[in-house]
Formats: sequence, structure tokens, C-alpha cells
Amino acid sequence: MKEILQKILIFAGTIEGRKLSEYLAQEDVAHTICVATEYGEIVLKQNPLVKVHKGRMNQEEIERFLNDGRFNVVVDATHPYAKDITHNIQFALEQIKKTGTTISYLRLKRDGIILNINEKASDINDIASNRESGITYFETNEACAKALESIEGNILLTTGSKELSKYCVSEGIKNRLYVRVIPSIESISLCMEQGICGKQILAMQGPFTVEMNEALIRQYRISCLVTKESGASGGYPEKLEAAKRNGTEVFVTGRPEEGEGYSFSEICDRIEEICGKRFHRENKMDIILAGIGMGAKDCLTKEVERAINEADILLGAERMLENFSPKLEKQPFYQAEQIIPYLQGKNQFMENKKVVILFSGDSGFYSGCRSIYAALEKEICKGNLKASLRILPGISSVAYLASCIGESYHDAAIYSIHGKRMGSLVQRIKNNHKTFLITSGVKDINWLGELLKEADMPECEIITGYQLSYDEQRIEKHTSSECCELDEEGLYTCMVRNPYAVKRKLTHGIADGEFIRDRIPMTKEEVREVGICKLKLHEGAIVYDIGSGTGSIAVEIAGLSENIQVYAIEQKQETVSLIEKNKKKFGVDNVTVIKAKAPEGLSELPGATHAFIGGSSGRLKEILNTLRHINPNMRIVVTAVSMETICEMKEILSMDGMIKDKEVVQLQVSRAEKTGSYHLMKSENPVWIFAFNLAGEA
Repeated sequence: MKEILQKILIFAGTIEGRKLSEYLAQEDVAHTICVATEYGEIVLKQNPLVKVHKGRMNQEEIERFLNDGRFNVVVDATHPYAKDITHNIQFALEQIKKTGTTISYLRLKRDGIILNINEKASDINDIASNRESGITYFETNEACAKALESIEGNILLTTGSKELSKYCVSEGIKNRLYVRVIPSIESISLCMEQGICGKQILAMQGPFTVEMNEALIRQYRISCLVTKESGASGGYPEKLEAAKRNGTEVFVTGRPEEGEGYSFSEICDRIEEICGKRFHRENKMDIILAGIGMGAKDCLTKEVERAINEADILLGAERMLENFSPKLEKQPFYQAEQIIPYLQGKNQFMENKKVVILFSGDSGFYSGCRSIYAALEKEICKGNLKASLRILPGISSVAYLASCIGESYHDAAIYSIHGKRMGSLVQRIKNNHKTFLITSGVKDINWLGELLKEADMPECEIITGYQLSYDEQRIEKHTSSECCELDEEGLYTCMVRNPYAVKRKLTHGIADGEFIRDRIPMTKEEVREVGICKLKLHEGAIVYDIGSGTGSIAVEIAGLSENIQVYAIEQKQETVSLIEKNKKKFGVDNVTVIKAKAPEGLSELPGATHAFIGGSSGRLKEILNTLRHINPNMRIVVTAVSMETICEMKEILSMDGMIKDKEVVQLQVSRAEKTGSYHLMKSENPVWIFAFNLAGEA
């Protein structure tokens, strides 16, 4: 088997050819690689399994070399423009075949640009082929050189040294040329022969990023860039993007048809078959979810910047993609329902390709990154996507704004009102000296100003960060009234500084006199305290307050945590209006007031974890049966003052299998009232408190 493995010959001339050699060596496959120049040998990674032949060969020399080496497989990985060498290889193989020896010939096709999934692949002249786009295509170098005579200014020639003579016919063109060639003696000698010398020779080794191309265009004041349509691995997309950013004309000599051939992966498949050896290939795309911070390129982490520069495909919101140019393409997709079908449609083209999905700010901080990650992970586990998946964090706008104003944020409240109206925001600002807010834009700043004005909090200072990290960045201080008047649309992050913040209470216990009551009955303060304690609430609880009255129970529960949702159910409009007033007074937006009878009005509500029943209108059993169907494990507290309700509860408590963990408390409260010079105790009506869990399925 080893003898067969040593009889693979690669004619290299492209990045793909070098990569194939490196890949085979990594898989312990010995082979020979042919390079035309000394420089071609230098850029190869040395490996004992790789034998290098240096020097150009004509057809007879190739035929002799193949016969002497007794090769089984020839991989033609020469440049698509190097038609002569491909012709000589194929002709040599035909001559050898006449002697009765057949050598397998595999043409490695260079990676091209992946077209938009909805775009029909067509002749290259049909794609951006007009002068209005800044790109003009030519069939030959001679035609391109002729057209350059009508172009003023300096010219950056990136077609290589072999085509240089065709652009040096005219002195008017030659004197304006800056020629980018590989740093080899042969290339520089060809430049010198054509009278190109000194600063006109840019001897550099790629690959070249968009930024590197931009730097050359600006440094040498390039008016026109001349390139071959050399595909993604030849740096073609990076050249076009750099020229576009600088308003530079692009002349392209069309890419020749390669004819039949195989992709990198298909070449590996064929070599596996011929050698009878399985390679350790994963053949999957690398998906990276990357946080890009505020958006300006200077604020990217080095890791994210490297991922973007190496990306074959970029996905994300349109504004995030503007400043970046992937090797293949970019699409304004940022939702799972867009991204997943798109990647599945590309699956067969994306082996060993890198896909980077961009997210604003930090990927783990109020970001859509997590949901996309979960959706992609699910598709990968199901086998619908062949991919690896990872996340790279970015810098959040909160961290950036804090640095701009010299503030810390570890001791601040941080919330997002991006795309939503947050409940209890005023209360949160009241309880914190510093509150950072991520917003959707100027309308959220207007809304914030209105909230603070309505809450009579003029002492609060609002610091806005507008277009953070961009050239238009402004850090400004505003009053609530000034926030209402802002009208410049853009990206805003803000901090509200409240010098009179009061620490949030960790227990309930609002005095009875603080509630707006009118003539509506209200559960007294001490009863509220004991009853709410018996509910045994937790974060994320959903609570029904049935027979809510003034809403005192609902308000007290909602004030414990913004992560608790309370539904206050009352059937009379007068009572509903009163609950709304108390809700507004205490700033508890996590209370939803429902005008309905119980149990009928419960059917459309989200399933509750807890229920407080302060009034049942004689329908206690019906209500409990309905609650059991909604959640058979619900925690319930019932208060009773009338003998009828107490007797009904006694009967319910005796029903086997319906309830468990029952507690019964009879509470008698007396309050001291001043009479003359004395304080006398005045008793309230005794209240029974029944607390229990429902006992499972109804």
C-alpha cells in the first residue's frame, strides 16, 4: 500500500495545490509536488513525506518525468490562467497512454465565488459588467491595456509578472504602473526587463485583506486596479471591496473556463479510492457567532476581527455587514428562519468553509445570539447541518458608555428596552443610583423622558451615548424634559443617574393608608403579610389574585419582584378602576387587571403557579376545581371572614386526595388607638387563613 501512496504527483501553482499537499502530508500520504520557481518551493511547508521538484517543464520533459517516476495519479492544481502547462500535462498523459500505461488525471478546480442562492449562475460578463458599477471586464490583457490609455492616474496591476509585457507596450501606461508581484527573483527580474523598477515594484506575498488593498490604493493614489477574476482564494472579492470603498475603477480580465474538474473535497475522495485509505476528514463548515460591539471596526476584539477577515460567508443585519467583505458573499440574515434554510441550501458547497454570523454588542448580553445558537445546535444534532459551532464575545455598549463617562457598571442596574416597554421601569430607577438602558432609538429616549416627568423625578440626570464608537458619537446630559424633545434618530445607550435613590424593600408591608381605597373592602396589612408569606412565592411565579378588591394583595406581591406576574381578577368596573389607580400609584406594571367573573375569566389567562382567593361570591368549590384543571399542583391561599366561607373550607379540607400540606391559621389583630390621654386596643374582625397545595391530577 505504501508503494502506491508514494506515486501521487501534484502540479502546484495555486493556494489549493499547496493546501492539498499539506493535507496529504497531514494524513501521512507521501507524494511529489512540482513547482515552477524557487519561490514556489520556499512557501511550501517542509515535510519528509513530500518530495519537491522545482523548475518549469515542457511537454517532453513532463512525459519523461512521469515515466521515470512511475506515478499512479496526477493532480493538476495549476493556475486556471496557466493554460499551456495544463495542455502539456494532458498531452504527456495521452502519449504515455499509447504505450499501454494509464495514469489517473485529476483537475483541481479553484474555489469560485458562491452566487446568491436566488441568483442564476451565468457568464461572468452578466455579473456587474457595466461601467456604472465601477467594474469593466475584458476578454484579453491586450484589450485591457488598450482601455487603460483612456484612464487617468496611477494603475495598480495585480495580474502577475507573466502578463506584464502586455501592459508595458505604451510608455504612457508603463510610467503610471504599480505592479504587485510575488517576492521572487524571477518576478522581479521580469519587472526589471520591462523597465519597471524602484517604487513601482510591490513585491509582496498574499493573501491580502481588504484593508491591505485599501492601504495600497491610498498610498499610491490608485485610479484603476487591474486584476484577474481569480476566485475567492485568489483574493478577488477583497480587491473589489477595497476598490469600491475608495471609488477606484476596476478592470478585470475574464476568468477562463476550466472545463471539467473536481473540488478539493472531491479530489480527496478520488485519492482515497485510489489509495484504499480513509482520511480523517470532517468536511464541515465552521459557524461562528460573533459579537461586534457597537459596530465601528476599531472596537472589534482581535479574535472577532480575525474571524471576520477569514470568513467565507458573513451573515447579519445589513448595517453590520456594510464595512466587511467576506471571501465569498454576505447576506442580511439574522433570524433562525432565514439562516438555517440558507445554510442547508449551501451545505454541499460549504465543506471546510467559515461562516460568521454577526450580532451587535456582546453576544451574551441582551443578544439574539443564544436563540440562534440553540436553533443551529439542534439542526447540527439532527444531522441537517454539517458544522462546528462556537461563540466569540464582543464589547457591550453599556461597557463602552461607562468607560466614556468614567463610571463603573458592576454596581448599576442594567436593562434593555430595545423593542419592548419594560414594566416597573420607574420603580427600578427609583431604587438605583445608576441605571443603564439599551434602547431601540430616539423614541425610547422620548418615552423614558415622559416616564420620569410623570413620576415627578426632575432630579434624575439622563446621560445619552449617541452612535457610540462612530464618527458621529456624542455623549450628552439631559433632563427628562429635554429627552422628550430629542428627535435625531440613531443608536442610543443611556444611563439614568438618580441622586436620591432609595433602597428597595426586601419585604412586603405597605401601610393600609397608602392605598387608594374609596368604599371597597380591603385585606388588612397584617393579614396581607401572613397570607403572602403562606403563598411561598418564588421568582417567575404567576399569581391569580381572585376577588382582588383594592388590589392591595396584587400590588404587594408584584412589588416583591419584577419577575413575578400577577393577574388581579374583579367583576365590577368600579373595583377594576380602583385597582388600576393603585397599580399606577405604586408603579407595578407586572400587574394585569382583568374584569371578569371567576372561575369563567380564568380560562384565557396563562397558567398560574399560585392563587390568592380573597373573595369568591359563593363559588369557592367551582373556582378550586377550575384551578385544579389549570395547574393540579398549584399553591393556594384562601382568606375567610364569614361563617359560610369558613364552613365551606372545612368541608373542602376534609376531601381526601384533593389537597395536601394544609395549614389553617386564625388571625386576630388589635391596633392601639388614642382615646384622650390613653391608648386603647381596638380589635379587627378575626380572619381565617387557609393555605394548601393541590394534590396532583384532577
